[in-house]
Amino acid sequence: MAAIFCENCSFSYFQHGQASHHSEASGALLLIMLGKVMLNLFLLQVRKSNLRESYMGYFCNSLAFVDFVLLATMSFIACFQDFMLLGVRFTVYHICLLAQIAALAYGILFYPVSFVAGLDYYLTITQTSKRPNVCWRSLYTVAVAFTWISVLCYVLNLPGSSIGLEVSHSNSNSAYQCPFYTSSQSYWLTVGMLFIICLVLVFCWSEVVDMVKSIQLISIEREVVLFFPYMPECSLRDSGKHFLTRLLICFIGTWAPFVLLQMLILFLGAEIPACIEMNVPWLYFANSFIIGMAFWVRRHQIEMTEETWDVDPFVSWKFCFAPFNCQDEEKTQKPTTQSLIC
Repeated sequence: MAAIFCENCSFSYFQHGQASHHSEASGALLLIMLGKVMLNLFLLQVRKSNLRESYMGYFCNSLAFVDFVLLATMSFIACFQDFMLLGVRFTVYHICLLAQIAALAYGILFYPVSFVAGLDYYLTITQTSKRPNVCWRSLYTVAVAFTWISVLCYVLNLPGSSIGLEVSHSNSNSAYQCPFYTSSQSYWLTVGMLFIICLVLVFCWSEVVDMVKSIQLISIEREVVLFFPYMPECSLRDSGKHFLTRLLICFIGTWAPFVLLQMLILFLGAEIPACIEMNVPWLYFANSFIIGMAFWVRRHQIEMTEETWDVDPFVSWKFCFAPFNCQDEEKTQKPTTQSLIC
């Protein structure tokens, strides 16, 4: 059994011989995990329903379940503190142990989950049917289960270091520290996404300014959305830059607070334990970014139907495209059901 520690990110400490410090550290960790579980459940509850199923959706559900099981297990240990189960003695120190295993497992999930989600959308983004497919459902279930099993097997058999409490000596007192793994994968993924967003914003700045100036609020299907009457001189199908601008505005319009939060975290150099950083909000943020990239890469193969855009639980991509018809100048000022894409 092994783990990798972040040398400078001690989440809590345990003073030797003082049980109160044990309970204080355990209580703080439990409160943080409770907040994470509640945030996960809230995001899963408010997301849009009746969407085409995807690998990322299945994984987010599994992550919320694993977090809940982890919280329940840690709460049970904190409640009884010292007990025997199946011949194994459990104490409050196992709360730190579980948190360390979770941090390391979560920390190495960012790359594989993002890669599989990107591959999934690349292959399925052109589909127009939202009818449930038993084969795809089975494939997503097996893929998610394989992801978790592979990561846990890798973590529990990783050579080179050990999971557990570290002992430090200061002021003639012995203290147990519970270090946590900080993932470099999440850091570089966040840097990459923010870099691409800024690059696209600079490249499409003139288009962004023209579209923002023309923004109107309208009501479509009992939902208030942003309407962009501005159209390029050429047709929308031929204007790749205009299409990229619309994708950017759709994404930023939904995730602007989260983008600013990620910039602030990078600017401050905050080290967040991987067991906290891997959460449903971050995954759905990355999910919207991946969907936008899939739209751009497969833009010439996407069929112009409203169902094509119903793949994101939070970003209403279709409202940036469905209301426009370049062929009729009179219809450019009111919403229609035809979708044009370049």
